[in-house]
Amino acid sequence: MGNAMMVIYPYRFEGTWVFDDDRFGLIREPFVSGMPQMIEQLVRDVPSAERGFRLLFSARPFPDYQAELTWLRPEYDGNWYRWSERDLEGWLCPALFHYFNDTPIKIYCKAEPLLKTPSGDRQTSPA
Repeated sequence: MGNAMMVIYPYRFEGTWVFDDDRFGLIREPFVSGMPQMIEQLVRDVPSAERGFRLLFSARPFPDYQAELTWLRPEYDGNWYRWSERDLEGWLCPALFHYFNDTPIKIYCKAEPLLKTPSGDRQTSPA
């Protein structure tokens, strides 16, 4: 079993939300098909989110999560999820399986501002 809590650092690139994860060779991996709209809702109160933010996610609920995404159906090797509270649906590509062994029935997530380092620089990648 992998970590119960995971983190990625999405940012805006050429008009869409993307993220990098060197561990898996993901560079500017885009969020598509409804996921950008979900991210816009998650980051409403995150300053400068377009320059990067911290996205915590887990298949289990955790304190202060913002969104509960519920699995709907598979499609094109990815999976559709619904955020019922916001009446939004979005598709997660097969990169999901870098983080989960099996398709999670629920994904809980939270957007947070990037942390400032002691030097005042903003954190942009996992420590």
